[in-house]
Amino acid sequence: MDDTLYGTRDKRGNWHPNNPLETGGLFRWPFSLRAFIAWLPGYFLPHNVIFMAFGIGFWFWLTPSRETLETLSWGWALYILVRNALTVVVIYGALELWLYVRRVQNDRFKYNGKFPGEHPSEVFLFKSQNRDNILRTFGTGLPIWSAYEVLMLHAWANDFGLWTTFGDNPVWLAVFWLVIPLVHEAHFFCIHRLIHTPWLYKHVHSVHHNSINPSPWSSLSMHPVEHLLYWSDSLIHLILPSHPVLLLYHLHVTGTGAVVGHIGFDKIETVEGKAVDTHAYAHYLHHKYFEVNYGDGAVPLDKLFGTWHDGSNEADEAMKVRFRAKKERVKARKAATPAQ
Repeated sequence: MDDTLYGTRDKRGNWHPNNPLETGGLFRWPFSLRAFIAWLPGYFLPHNVIFMAFGIGFWFWLTPSRETLETLSWGWALYILVRNALTVVVIYGALELWLYVRRVQNDRFKYNGKFPGEHPSEVFLFKSQNRDNILRTFGTGLPIWSAYEVLMLHAWANDFGLWTTFGDNPVWLAVFWLVIPLVHEAHFFCIHRLIHTPWLYKHVHSVHHNSINPSPWSSLSMHPVEHLLYWSDSLIHLILPSHPVLLLYHLHVTGTGAVVGHIGFDKIETVEGKAVDTHAYAHYLHHKYFEVNYGDGAVPLDKLFGTWHDGSNEADEAMKVRFRAKKERVKARKAATPAQ
């Protein structure tokens, strides 16, 4: 495919799409039914339908029985960990192999024209972004993801929480199912904004931002404290009526779904002349500029708080104005602080 039909490549080899990003159709004001209907396919396809399928498949075929879950034990807890690890290996590994190792589509639709494997850096363990990212993913990311899952399934098996069934509450569970990606994004915005405060950024979130040019293995490369915060959105299933299949879907939106913002390509080419949109651009811009797009736009909190960047030149200028104002505030505070 010719990516110049869809975007522009600058002198550095970096590509950006022609069309600016838009926020989710559900919360636009004034509300437009036409815009909402146009937004819906991208909300479900391709990612959330896949995560729904994972949640259903894992619940019916890959989760131990209720009797087993009633008692905590290393056996089934390790099974959950291995099951989740294999999922990440297959999904993240396939994307990394296709796009970054075999480079089947070269740099077509790639936001950053460079490939991380070609640029060793001292900020990473072993000077390798991939090795560093993989170690953090499997060292703390997957164990913490799986620990949340184990404890939540154990809570369900012992009737701790407001668990219900589709027979008793079909409408509520259907609505909850539909809005789980929005719940995840609202939570992600909040904890993401929190870990961008100076102390937490320096000691926690900077680990993730070492990957300025992210690839799939960057998705869950975080400090353990960030992992703990990141998966805490699953705790909502203890305080609202829920079902384990929704919990598993939610965990995949959060865990498996982390790869969406870190693919590094705007489209993945499939058959001749066809490609799948990745919806990765909003989070790529966050990795590029650090202080924009704390969410992905489905819930327009960035727009509300003035941190939305849609990829346009106008958004660039607004961002620069905001950065200059921030520098002036810092400068003024320093000037007002008496010398020690």
